[in-house]
Amino acid sequence: MHTHSSAHERKTLIVIILTLLTMVAEVVFGYLSHSMALLADGYHMGTHALALGLTFIAYILIRKFSGSPRFPRGTDKIGTLTAYTSSLFLGFTGLWIMCNEAILVAAIGLIVNAACIVVMETGPAHAHHHKHEDYNFKAAYYHILADALTSILAIAALVLGKYIGWTCLDALIGLLGGVLIVRWAVSLLKDTVSILIDMQPAAK
Repeated sequence: MHTHSSAHERKTLIVIILTLLTMVAEVVFGYLSHSMALLADGYHMGTHALALGLTFIAYILIRKFSGSPRFPRGTDKIGTLTAYTSSLFLGFTGLWIMCNEAILVAAIGLIVNAACIVVMETGPAHAHHHKHEDYNFKAAYYHILADALTSILAIAALVLGKYIGWTCLDALIGLLGGVLIVRWAVSLLKDTVSILIDMQPAAK
């Protein structure tokens, strides 16, 4: 489990760096070009960077206090608590998407998110058994997937609106994407809450 956590910590740091670089680039070019779309997506990337930062800090705390007498039951719940907090961010992201009819995300954001997914998928550390699942890493992974999905849906809506005239799809696609992301958040919340309150699985 420690080996997996170390690998997840490194991958999370790489993803944070990529996300922050993209955020800065979008904000700067958005300001210079007076593009509200780039500025909006830059700030949106910032919320993901914040959630990923919480994930990375959790890994540092888990490593620092591993074996400490202050945590007689181990430090695994630090990651679970962070995953719980991160899933709330994810849920708010989904709700924001559903309430926003004009989702304009730069194509470069999709490329960066695809690169982040590759980083997180690389190597055996991504594989795990349900009993020892790293929910902290899973929450970060869901944030990247949510951002990639947002990019794909936004690009699809823009292309269909520009070349076919289906402008109504912008709001509909945003709604469908938001619903899916909220479902991911709810699923993650259920898993993390059951661990935090030591709830036993229901008898079959």
